[in-house]
This record gives sequence, structure tokens and C-alpha cells, in this order.
Amino acid sequence: PATVEQWESVTGGLLVEGYGMTETSPVTLGNPAGGTRRPGSVGVPFPSTDIRVVDPHDPAHELGTDEPGELLVRGPQVFSGYWNRPDDTARTLLDGGWIRTGDIVVMDTDGFVTVVDRIKELIITGGFNVAPSEVEEALRAHPSIADVAVIGLPSEHSGEDVVAAVVLAPGATLDEAAIREFARANLTAYKVPKRVVAVDELPKSLIGKVLRRKVRESLLDA
Repeated sequence: PATVEQWESVTGGLLVEGYGMTETSPVTLGNPAGGTRRPGSVGVPFPSTDIRVVDPHDPAHELGTDEPGELLVRGPQVFSGYWNRPDDTARTLLDGGWIRTGDIVVMDTDGFVTVVDRIKELIITGGFNVAPSEVEEALRAHPSIADVAVIGLPSEHSGEDVVAAVVLAPGATLDEAAIREFARANLTAYKVPKRVVAVDELPKSLIGKVLRRKVRESLLDA
């Protein structure tokens, strides 16, 4: 939302978020280009497009408003399958023409959708799903943290441990106990990082997205 506000104040134009993927040709949702849009969300379904938010472990179980779940999409823009890849097609397309997007979203009471995370990046700890972006958002509010990536590392007891790789703010030193205490005040107990590791920088894509997979690989090799 802050980026939207800055862009619009400088240009006088609108910055309108949307959502799609190659398999949906590519657009499925978008924010209205007007006063009803909600910066930070990806908007509502395009005409003739249906969506559902479901349990990623049981796509037949539809979830309620504000419950994080996997986004399913159905519409005329959804592809018919992968070329010569029947197994991938079977995993991605469900009966009735629904495609599994692999993205975790929440939908509010007005039908606006906000992307939370990718299913592949969810951390499973003690039987609970943890969205890395939620933990990252909480930790970024700490004054000694300039940037952070949260990943799951193997645990002997709980599947995965929540681990935070942090880039410290200039002049700050790592106080792991203080950071974990700060997180505990803002997150449910199972979402609090078991470890906090200081790193010089975080690997990012060409568009500036933190590559959590590479962060995980570097910590596993450490």
C-alpha cells in the first residue's frame, strides 16, 4: 500500500494490482480501477471467473472468509493441461475445471483477495502451518532488523523449525533473545522463530523478491 500511495502521489495515475499465472492466460483477478480498490489486495475475480479458497491438504473443503487457504480458479482463461505431461495436469486441474494455483490467499467478506504465500514455502511445525510472510512482517517492525527471510529447517521433534535470517540495521548487533521476545509479543507461540541468524545480505531475484529457497540452502550448508 505504501508503494501505491507513493506512485500515485508522484504520477497522478493509478497503480492497480492484479493476479494471474501462465496457466490462466494469464489474468484472473484485479483491483477495480477506481475508488473501490483496496491497495495491498489483488482485487476481485474478472468477469466469468470463479474462485474458491480451500484447505491445501483437502481441496474439497472450502474455507471461510479471512481463513488462509489455497486459491482455486475456474474460467474461460484456464488452460486445458500441460503438453505431454499428464501427471502434472492431473495434479493441477481438478474436476469441474478448477485449477490449483499453489498460492495461499485470504478472502474478505467483500470478496477481495490478498495473497499470503506459496504452498511450497509454508513451514509445517508441530502440525501447524506457518506462513513465512506473516512472521517476516512481524519481525520487520523490530528496529534492529533491516530485512528478513523466514524459512523452515529440519527439526528432530516438530517437522520443521521456524528460522529467521536477518539483515541487521546499520550499527545494530544481533540480540537473538530480544528479537524472539519481540516476536512472541506479536505472533502465536508456534510461529516464533526457534533461531535467528544474522546474514550480510539476502539473495534476491531480478525484481527484488527474496529467494527463500536459496536462503534455506545456505543455512543448511552452514
